Amino acid sequence: VHGIQLMQGLTEEEKKKKKNKYRRDKPWDNDPTLDKWKIEEFKPEDNPFGLLADSSFSILFPQYREKYIKEIWPLVKKELEKFHIKPELNLIEGSMNVTTSKKTWDPYIIIKARDMIKLLARSVPFDQAKRILEDGVFCDIIKLKGLVKNKERFVKRRQRLIGPNGMTLKALQILTSCYILVQGTTVSAIGNFKELKVVRRVVEDAMNNVHPIYNIKELMIKRELMKKPELQNENWERFLPHFKKQNQKKKAKKATQKKDKIYTPFPPEQQPRKIDKMMETGEYFLSQQQKVDMKKNLKMQDAKVKSEKKEKAKDNVFIPPDEDKLFAEKKRQIMEREQAPPVDELKKKFFKKGSKQQQHHFAHLHQ
Repeated sequence: VHGIQLMQGLTEEEKKKKKNKYRRDKPWDNDPTLDKWKIEEFKPEDNPFGLLADSSFSILFPQYREKYIKEIWPLVKKELEKFHIKPELNLIEGSMNVTTSKKTWDPYIIIKARDMIKLLARSVPFDQAKRILEDGVFCDIIKLKGLVKNKERFVKRRQRLIGPNGMTLKALQILTSCYILVQGTTVSAIGNFKELKVVRRVVEDAMNNVHPIYNIKELMIKRELMKKPELQNENWERFLPHFKKQNQKKKAKKATQKKDKIYTPFPPEQQPRKIDKMMETGEYFLSQQQKVDMKKNLKMQDAKVKSEKKEKAKDNVFIPPDEDKLFAEKKRQIMEREQAPPVDELKKKFFKKGSKQQQHHFAHLHQ
């Protein structure tokens, strides 16, 4: 208690001096070339004794990926043997396994190997999947299946994420510096963990009916603001766009008047079953072969009727028109022209119906 009271009576400078009384300067305190935040590479010398226990992971892959995985499996083996990981391919079960060995020195490499085979199962090419074994590279497999229940809506929103000729996805890849692949009901992304968060947000927004172009526009603005050091410690909210949600008005459905049903205490007449109908026609008592023959005959009859109709339509082109009918039609048209009212009568009708202005204009034209 006495020591605490003494410390409370001291000034801030005296407190600092007392705190660092026995502290010596370290070599990294004043070294400008030293990056304190740099994560050093993990080497075999850092863990010469290996791991305490073996770990293994198994991943299933779809049948359509079997051919490709079979072709690139020697390359997968070669890549994982550098870290003393044992890969196994089981074509009967359709699975890929990775297991640590006694020589494995990196404890986290088994997680990286698991992610690699998971990406290969999700149609990611080997050249991109092997990047996951590098330090500072991570992956995220985003599941889309439960985000949208309606299948048609799901397909439209997924296509919106890809864009025309894959342009939206390409723009997102450039802005986030991540490799992104849309396959079935998942989106696989490889890159830095910070950028993977951005990719996940954009993908989930796209499935929640927010167009990816809004997020891409925001990312483009942020990218330009990063280049300006004077805005480093300022709030960027005023530069970012704010999009308001527009609710489109639905067309009002026409109200249909329901006809009042006449009340009857008796239940409606029972409809005949399929078996009852078959019994009436006699189809129920036929054998299986007779039923097949009957269906064939019906099809042939329908085909015959259709072919007859087509032939008739073709023959109608070559039938000459009835000359008597044509002559009678022409005669009727000539009679109608002769019986047409004279021009003077039309003028009178026009003057009666038209306004004074129209009458004056018509009279002026005929002067």
